Amino acid sequence: MRISRFFFLFSILFLGWSPSFSQQAPSKKEAKVQDKRTKTSRYFIEGEKALVLGDLEKAYFYFQRSLEFSPKEPAINYKIAEVLVRSNQAEKGLPYAEKAALTDPNNKYYALMVAEIYTNLKQPLKAAEILDRLTADGEENQQYNLDLASIYLNAGEFDKALVVLDRAEAYFGVREPFTTQKQRIYLRKNDLRSAIREGEVLIESFPGNPNFVLNLVEILYNNARLDEALDLVLEEIQKYPNQPELHMAAYTLLKEKSEIVRANDFLMLAFKSSDLDGEIKAKTYKSMLSEMKTSNRDSLLDQMEELMLALNSKDAMVLEVIGERKKMNGEMDTAMDFYKKSLQIQPKNAPLLEQVILNSFGDNPDFVEVETFTIMGVDEFPAAPEFWFYDGVVKSARKKDSVAVVSLQRAIALNAGKNPQLDQVAFGSVANSLYNLGEKDSAFVFFDKALKLNPGDEQVLNNYAYFLSLEKRDLEKARVMSEKVVKKHPKNATYLDTYAWVLFQMGSYEEAAQYMEKALANETKPSGVMLEHYGDILYHLGKVSEAMTWWKKAEGSSEASDKLAQKIKEGKYHE
Repeated sequence: MRISRFFFLFSILFLGWSPSFSQQAPSKKEAKVQDKRTKTSRYFIEGEKALVLGDLEKAYFYFQRSLEFSPKEPAINYKIAEVLVRSNQAEKGLPYAEKAALTDPNNKYYALMVAEIYTNLKQPLKAAEILDRLTADGEENQQYNLDLASIYLNAGEFDKALVVLDRAEAYFGVREPFTTQKQRIYLRKNDLRSAIREGEVLIESFPGNPNFVLNLVEILYNNARLDEALDLVLEEIQKYPNQPELHMAAYTLLKEKSEIVRANDFLMLAFKSSDLDGEIKAKTYKSMLSEMKTSNRDSLLDQMEELMLALNSKDAMVLEVIGERKKMNGEMDTAMDFYKKSLQIQPKNAPLLEQVILNSFGDNPDFVEVETFTIMGVDEFPAAPEFWFYDGVVKSARKKDSVAVVSLQRAIALNAGKNPQLDQVAFGSVANSLYNLGEKDSAFVFFDKALKLNPGDEQVLNNYAYFLSLEKRDLEKARVMSEKVVKKHPKNATYLDTYAWVLFQMGSYEEAAQYMEKALANETKPSGVMLEHYGDILYHLGKVSEAMTWWKKAEGSSEASDKLAQKIKEGKYHE
């Protein structure tokens, strides 16, 4: 507990003296007194300045100097106590605060300082003694009754807490904070009747406030008084029929009593109200999704969904839960539409954002759209390595390799090895982009890092082997890596093409032709690269005319090399 107190200047105490206009010079005694007052005041004012600027060390020095000239002055002792409390030296400040309070017992701020120090020192009952004295003595200090009641409540002094709250209520009238505290005390004392009566008083004092009704309903329900809770709700609905919160309470209580038809009538009344918060509707809808699937349940969900879309179509949670239902029903495309609309309203939803991104990677993904969500991810959750990783992968797919590398390396840095799988995939992705950027040595370093974490990563093994073959370096290493993948996936055209090209670069043209023929046989629409590669292999086998045929098949493909036109024109191979 922090007891509030006000900053005030006490320097007027020391500035009230003014020199006399008497012609007679002051005596030595008077001059000494005047000098003492001047120094006390000067040091006090300097201490105040330092305290305002937050220089506690300097403030303490000046207040101590001021105290040397006026050791009994309560204002100086109070200020020294304040400095020590703010310096986390409450125990050291206690004697000063007590001295100030004893010297001027009518100054409540001095007393509050002592109470605050006792609270800091984990001596709440001593603080309570001071607050009790303040609140009992005058009307102006009744604001501290809640603080005092909390101290007594935490100390288990329930009866004393009730006395204090009754005192506050007598002064301020019925107030929710007083009533709520009293209810808690009565419930801890196992006095349910008194707790209920307090709730009834609050309802009577503030008619038409559903929150006070719901508070009492919760107490009744938690104490196995279901019928009394329901009677209270229905009675209030009779008085105030347009309060959807009470309709929701009636729905919950009637459902508990297995009066489902009647409960659902109140549910529909609540959902038809634009005053009922969308979050409440969404949570109710979601809880129903977890119930056993029946035609009645689905019919009710249909009605709830229709009402939510009519009245709460701009609520992010509403759109998300409707999307969940669509997903459960196998309508993934429709679910994604609802999810995306939800994120446009409330992007700070990491699980949903990740779900949208991951479900966007499929057949023919729209990477332009996916990138809007990966950017949203790094903007909303800049400390999450996953979103930087997704952003890097998408940018790499869009051939934006330079920015892809930035995002992927940011993911690696933020991950800091906590998720080895993320590191491993990120290493491989960085390697691909670095190679595309011409930073080949760095690319191979990252490929090695990826394989160190997962020696069997097929994507990395294939890409690493292919890039090595293009560079005509470490060809035996490339052959071993590619062969490992081909043995595991003997009908994968991409892997077969890589292996064939590694063999080609090693001069094993006959074997290269065999694997390229397998690749072409297992690919419905061979890429321009594969067609051109087969032509290159045939050329090196002396089959020039057949090579020309395959080169011409590759002609016009965006994937073919920039040497293809020259090969066709001259009828011979060019690297």
